[in-house]
Amino acid sequence: MEWTQARRAAKMNPSVIREILKVTEKPGIISFAGGLPSPKTFPVAEFEAACAKILRDDPSGALQYAASEGFGPLREQVAAMLPWDVDPAQVLITTGSQQGLDLVAKVLIDADSKILVESPTYLGAVMAFTPMEPEVVSVGNDAEGIDLADLRDKAAGARFLYVLPNFQNPTGRTMSEARRAALSAEAARLGLPLIEDNPYGDLWFDSAPPAPLTARNPDGCIYLGSFSKVLAPGLRLGFVVAPKSVYPKLLQAKQAADLHTPGFNQRLIAEVMKDGFLDRHVPTIRALYKSQRDAMLDALAREMPVGEADATLTWNAPAGGMFLWARLPKGMSAVDLLPFAVEQGVAFVPGAPFYADHGDPRTLRLSFVTSSVEEIHRGVAALATGIKTYAATLPGHAAAEALAA
Repeated sequence: MEWTQARRAAKMNPSVIREILKVTEKPGIISFAGGLPSPKTFPVAEFEAACAKILRDDPSGALQYAASEGFGPLREQVAAMLPWDVDPAQVLITTGSQQGLDLVAKVLIDADSKILVESPTYLGAVMAFTPMEPEVVSVGNDAEGIDLADLRDKAAGARFLYVLPNFQNPTGRTMSEARRAALSAEAARLGLPLIEDNPYGDLWFDSAPPAPLTARNPDGCIYLGSFSKVLAPGLRLGFVVAPKSVYPKLLQAKQAADLHTPGFNQRLIAEVMKDGFLDRHVPTIRALYKSQRDAMLDALAREMPVGEADATLTWNAPAGGMFLWARLPKGMSAVDLLPFAVEQGVAFVPGAPFYADHGDPRTLRLSFVTSSVEEIHRGVAALATGIKTYAATLPGHAAAEALAA
C-alpha cells in the first residue's frame, strides 16, 4: 500500500544537530556539539523527595488526566517568578518550550505567510515553523542585536518576529538594553508581534540580562520559557505566556496535540520549586558554566594563532548561556572541517544550518557545558589540530600558513 503524505511532510527534515550527536556516541569523542545541560546540575535528591511526597499525598491527582492549561499551582509559580505583572490565566504549561514553538506555528502561520527570524537563529524554531509553509525571512544582526533598519525594510506583512534576546542559541549573544528598548518601540510602531524565546536567561555569569521584551509590551509579545536548563530537560516542562487575545487558540492547539503535559511532572516541578529552591540552585549552575566557559576561552587563546580575522579562527565571549560562536578563516567550511575534527576526537555543530537563508559556511557552534575543564582543554587542542590538518589540504590558502605557524 502506498501512503499519500501531506505536503507539509516534505518540509520536515531531520535535525542536523541530532544527526551529529550520533557521531558523539563513538568511544573517546569529546562533544562540543549538543545543547545538553550538564547532568551535574540535576537536583536528583530534591526530585527523589518530591516524587515520594507526591505519590504519598496525592497519587490520584498526579496520575490522572489533568487540565490542558496546566497544574494551577505551577502556573501561579511561573507568573510570580516573571519580572512583570502576569496573570496566571495567561500561563500555558507546555511539553517543553519546543511545544510552545509548535503551538505558535499552528496558530499564527498560514501557508506563504511571512515570518521574521534572527540571522542566525535557533534551528528547532525553524523546524517547528517550516511545516506550516511560511516564507521565512532573516533579519540582520550586529553585536547589539536586531538591525532595526533591516527590520523596517522587511517587516511589511510579517506575522511576527522570533527572537532569543538572552545568550542566544547558537551565537551566545545578548541583546543590549538600548536595542531592546528600540526594538520594542519599533515593533509597536510597526504593529509587529514578537515571539520572545528565553530558555537561557537565568544562566548569566556576572550580571543579569536586561528586562525581557515582553515586560515592555505584554500585549504585543508571546513569551516562551523552559525548566530544562535550570532543573532537568528529561521532564519536558516549558511554558508560554500569551496575551488574552491569542491564549484561547494556543490552548485549543495544545488540547489537539496532547491533551495536557504530564501532570506528575508538573507537580514534581512545582514541589521542587517551592520555598525558593531555584534561588539557591541556579547560582550553582552559573558558577559551573562560567568556569567551563572560561576554560574554553583560555584553551582557544592558547591553541589558536592570533592574526587577521580572515586567516585565523575567531570567536566571541558569551556573558552567559551554554554556547560559544566561532568563525573559520576565509575559504574554509565547518562542514568540511567536521570529519577532520572527529578524526582527532572532538565534535561540534557547523553553523550554516542555523540560518534560515544564506547560511555562513565558516561558522560553528561550540557548547562548553557538558565537558569537564580537562576535557575542554583536550577537545580544543584536538579541534586546533583538526583545523590545521584541514588547512593543509588547501594548497595556497592564506590560512594554511597562519595555522601551521
